[in-house]
Amino acid sequence: MNRTALLVGLAYTAIGVLSPFLSSPTTVVFWRVAAFVVSGIVFVVHVLHEHFRRRNPARRTAWHAAVGAAVGGLGLALAANIHELGLATGFRPKLLIALVAWPVLTGVPAFVAALAVAAGLVGIEDRRR
Repeated sequence: MNRTALLVGLAYTAIGVLSPFLSSPTTVVFWRVAAFVVSGIVFVVHVLHEHFRRRNPARRTAWHAAVGAAVGGLGLALAANIHELGLATGFRPKLLIALVAWPVLTGVPAFVAALAVAAGLVGIEDRRR
């Protein structure tokens, strides 16, 4: 696994897990939007890093971005399952589905978006030559 993708996935997990601790009942919407925006910035920086710094082709760039997003989704699913274990209502086994669903639901759209961006960057570079 790409080390950068792993670090980015851990960053997504940290953003998702830590942002609720910053919010109060009156600022919860702000912090949710802020977490979404920061995650978007991390995604764009990751795609740009893979394309320009590592000089990866569009598919590899998209794959690494998708892996980062999927790792983040898995981290959030693990955090949700651990949180659920501590609740008085008991653990819901259906939440185990999140361990597969969340990485897929984050990784697939990330792949498509990163592929479009990386292919667009290649097209721009080709026109400049």
